[in-house]
Amino acid sequence: MAALTGSAGAAGLLPSLSVPGVTELKPLSRYEAMRLGPGWSHSCHAMLYAPNPGMLFGRIPLRYAVLMQMRFDGLLGFPGGFVDRRYWSLEDGLNRVLGLGLGCVRLTEADYLCSHLTEGPHRVVAHFYARQLTLEELHTIEICAVHSRDHGLEVMGMVRVPLYTQKDRMGGLPNFLGNSFIGTAKFQLLFALKVLNMVPEEKLAEAVAATQKQKKPAAEPAAVTANVTTTTAAVTANVTAAVTANQIVAKPANELANQPLAVSMAEPAAEPAAEPAAEPAAEPAAEPAAGPAAEAMAE
Repeated sequence: MAALTGSAGAAGLLPSLSVPGVTELKPLSRYEAMRLGPGWSHSCHAMLYAPNPGMLFGRIPLRYAVLMQMRFDGLLGFPGGFVDRRYWSLEDGLNRVLGLGLGCVRLTEADYLCSHLTEGPHRVVAHFYARQLTLEELHTIEICAVHSRDHGLEVMGMVRVPLYTQKDRMGGLPNFLGNSFIGTAKFQLLFALKVLNMVPEEKLAEAVAATQKQKKPAAEPAAVTANVTTTTAAVTANVTAAVTANQIVAKPANELANQPLAVSMAEPAAEPAAEPAAEPAAEPAAEPAAGPAAEAMAE
């Protein structure tokens, strides 16, 4: 890590990330960053990590345990924050913020890793630190974080970064990179994993590429909308037909019985004129009406 320290070197000594699909930020040395005018803001964040000999499911090497945190805004980031250079040095300001979110760790200038100019309308230079610990020390920090002042307020909890990729080429690091990160956190994570030789560069590139493949093409939503519209029209037509059929079948029996029937009108006409008209009309009407009414009720 000493070769990457920018306190005495130029920005050109910093390696580039060179991962397709990741926007490269402009690097600068610590010395250059300190010479920036008062119009610049300084943010300091730290990556705490430890070698992890564990195996996931007994067969997938975990490599390292790397700590990040879920922020109050639902974004992933590293512990740290903005440092007011009028009152604090970079490390003093960083340790002050770490004390609020972690409670039991202090970093020094020896842990300084790199500085980059951020993108966007605000003039911010992001300083990044990295400290290697033992797995036991890292676990102690995770426990302390739960009892820190900002836990449950600005910090929702610590998370470990999976540094492996499963056979489906999405489980692990690719899926993790698909989350939303604050500011330069995603770039800093990938940069640190590369320059500290924690993950091979080609594996980082594969993880980023897999995450980009998950994004749907811009034209796809239009096709989905068209399919939904067609499906909705078909369902509406089916529902209308079904409702109409049910209305016909569900007509009350008395309504069907009151309807004039061709048979009942024809049979009384064949009877002799001498017989009373009421009896022949009543008997044929009652017999045919019973049949349709019973069928309607059965259906």
